[in-house]
Amino acid sequence: MKRFLPDTFTILLICTVALASVLPIHGVAANYFSQATKVAIAALFFLHGARLSRDVVLAGLLHWRLHLLILFVSFGLFPLLGYGLGFALQGVLPPALILGMMYICVLPSTVQSSIAFTSMAGGNVPAAICAASASNIFGMVLTPLLCGLMFSAGGHGGVSLDAVMQIFVQLLLPFIAGQLLQPWVGNWVRARKSLLMPIDRGSILMVVYGAFSEAVIEGIWHNYSLDDVLIVVGLNIVLLAFVLIFTMFGSRLLGFERSDEIAITFCGSKKSLASGVPMASAIFAGQSVGAIVMPLMLFHQIQLMACAVIAQRYATKAKAAA
Repeated sequence: MKRFLPDTFTILLICTVALASVLPIHGVAANYFSQATKVAIAALFFLHGARLSRDVVLAGLLHWRLHLLILFVSFGLFPLLGYGLGFALQGVLPPALILGMMYICVLPSTVQSSIAFTSMAGGNVPAAICAASASNIFGMVLTPLLCGLMFSAGGHGGVSLDAVMQIFVQLLLPFIAGQLLQPWVGNWVRARKSLLMPIDRGSILMVVYGAFSEAVIEGIWHNYSLDDVLIVVGLNIVLLAFVLIFTMFGSRLLGFERSDEIAITFCGSKKSLASGVPMASAIFAGQSVGAIVMPLMLFHQIQLMACAVIAQRYATKAKAAA
């Protein structure tokens, strides 16, 4: 029963949304808070770059079939499903929530939880580390590109050059800087994971608070009904279930070993809240960012609960077979 309960970070997200609903930040204070958030996000992606060992990247690149399949699912299959949702949901959900559902489908995989679940299930952890990291690196380029293609084709508006430049300056440049300094600071950063965790989680909470403050001022809780939220939850469950089945059985049909199947299942099916929220603030600047990231926050919790159950079942089967 414990595995179905929200994790600590999800509880903090809920508290942040509640705080923004009661005490939204606005005016001059919001401008200063926005600048501080950008600095925190840059620090987050610098740390991502500094943590990622070159040896892990080189070792992971050797397993190219596994990585190609994960990248295909994240940036091929998912966007096709998102494009279909964009048409199917017209008149069913408000436009901002439709954008939010489509946006989930163009995001990279998670890093920490994909690796954790792969390890728990007895999968190929080095491959998962490389695949999840590569997904996020490619995502900094592919996510805004796919947003531009999918949203403009679906009549939802494209992505501006300014948004792409914001992502490059705020996310990609700090990541590159972290990678360049990795030989000197990498071991220090990896040794202080718990000490630096507040930067990881705090930066995301800052973005969520700012986005939802703006959305509350615009009247988010008056514009969307409980039925809208329940429809989004149902769609997220169906979307995740489809991709989990595709990755699990698809990897078996392609002849991957069990350990590789586990890495493909977890890395291919998950979507990153840590990358998605900061990118949304750049891609959807001037729009209702709080409403757009709401489906992603729901998907985040659903994928954690589902993958926890699947990881336990993989581990139980492995013990039974031993």
